[in-house]
Amino acid sequence: MRISTSKTEIKDLLKAWLAISIAFGIILSSTEGYLSAFIISAIAVGFGFLLHELGHKIVAQHYHLFAEFRSFDQMLILAILMSFLGFVFAAPGAVMIHGTHLLDKRKNGKISLAGPLVNLILAIIFLILISLNIFSLLSSYGFMINTWIALFNMIPIGNFDGKKILTWNKFIYFTFVIICIALMFLK
Repeated sequence: MRISTSKTEIKDLLKAWLAISIAFGIILSSTEGYLSAFIISAIAVGFGFLLHELGHKIVAQHYHLFAEFRSFDQMLILAILMSFLGFVFAAPGAVMIHGTHLLDKRKNGKISLAGPLVNLILAIIFLILISLNIFSLLSSYGFMINTWIALFNMIPIGNFDGKKILTWNKFIYFTFVIICIALMFLK
């Protein structure tokens, strides 16, 4: 299977990654210097976001659908502005998938699960790094953010991943949510 992309998608991914890294870097800079906070955010949050979206894209393209990420520029600006108030609501964009009307619930559920599953895997990797005392601040931040992204995306309303996963398979949905909540209490 060949993963296809475009210059527009690459530009939108980089723009969203940069904006998210700036926003979360501003939040983290209250305890760290900004450059250090920006680098930690770019890795912990940026990779979490980027790989989450690529998870959706790869599974959708596996099902022979056109899928590309598009940034929501107004939301990127809002995320940066909100970070100066001490919090971030990040909705950087989404993978636009054409042909979802051709999908059954199982395939649509798998596409939706791919993103949060990537974040859960990243959270577990960061948790292992924490237990090994490797890159303590980066690992702690990466664990917290990726666990939160995974859990947040499981909200079962609107166009969130959670609604499509719950519609497809209640057991997978609730198991995933329970794992995410359990991880939130580990740290």
